[in-house]
Amino acid sequence: MTTTPLSYKDAGVDIDAGDALVERIKPLAKKTMREGVLAGIGGFGALFEVPKRYKEPVLVSGTDGVGTKLKLAFEWNMHDTVGIDLVAMSVNDVLVQGAEPLFFLDYFACGKLDVNTAAAVVGGIAKGCELSGCALIGGETAEMPGMYPSGEYDLAGFAVGAVEKSKILTGKDVTPGDVVLGLASSGVHSNGFSLVRKCIERAEAAGTVPATLDGQPFKQALMAPTRLYVKNVLAALAAHPIKALAHITGGGLLENIPRVLPEGTAAHLTKGSWPQTELFAWLQATAAISDFEMNRTFNNGIGMVVVIDAASAGACAAMLREAGETVYEIGVIAARGEGASVTVG
Repeated sequence: MTTTPLSYKDAGVDIDAGDALVERIKPLAKKTMREGVLAGIGGFGALFEVPKRYKEPVLVSGTDGVGTKLKLAFEWNMHDTVGIDLVAMSVNDVLVQGAEPLFFLDYFACGKLDVNTAAAVVGGIAKGCELSGCALIGGETAEMPGMYPSGEYDLAGFAVGAVEKSKILTGKDVTPGDVVLGLASSGVHSNGFSLVRKCIERAEAAGTVPATLDGQPFKQALMAPTRLYVKNVLAALAAHPIKALAHITGGGLLENIPRVLPEGTAAHLTKGSWPQTELFAWLQATAAISDFEMNRTFNNGIGMVVVIDAASAGACAAMLREAGETVYEIGVIAARGEGASVTVG
């Protein structure tokens, strides 16, 4: 009996394709380099030196994925924006502690590596890093035959930032009378897509899929990448006494704002103080869900919340608008008996 030789490629893993992807990634990653990078892509570990301007640096880390938004990327063959989502979900979280994102690592897993698709995804990751001043210094591409259906992949991202110990944002100084500012989102961002996909199925079955939403083609409106708030909010933090930040992700406004409020306070948001976009109006109508569920499921038009004292709110909002953010005064902080909460009314 003769045994036919088997290679790793015969088993479904193409080392040459992986090498080709690395070569495609290198120039993209190079554009994200910044102070502190000592050794980036190519080694067993990436080296980064915390900038010496920090006197007492505290490292802040975050990890996240893109969720079932990826299912639409597969179905619609739209892979160039989900990498930005991946970066944004982690760097916006790190930002909430007052930290500057320093570097980012990604994990891309698939059944069979399609170099063009993977390069489009990593191109988005590099773009997100570039826009947030964060170095893409490493990652992992895992080709795992039999683990993922053909044409599908999964993503995870990991961000590390630094903040001066004395400037960590904890929300402990938030007091009644403080103003709640809302920075507009760019769309659904990267949460709630299990419900979004149900809405699409319902609309397709009824033949009611709109051609456009908020001036964009339907698919582009839903796949619009998560807004990166890093550079504008870091500038505002340096200039104004911001007390707390909240990144509005899974759980929406109602679940995320209390995470940064001290015991005995509540955020009272004013209904109608920010406009509902066509996109969110379409989702609400298609899913037939209440205002309460909209604010607990989606960002509903507000992607980042800033809490600041009333005397400084106007100047802070003006600076953020000047930088390109759309800013609304959406509520105030009030006293409450126990815990922390949010109401919209």
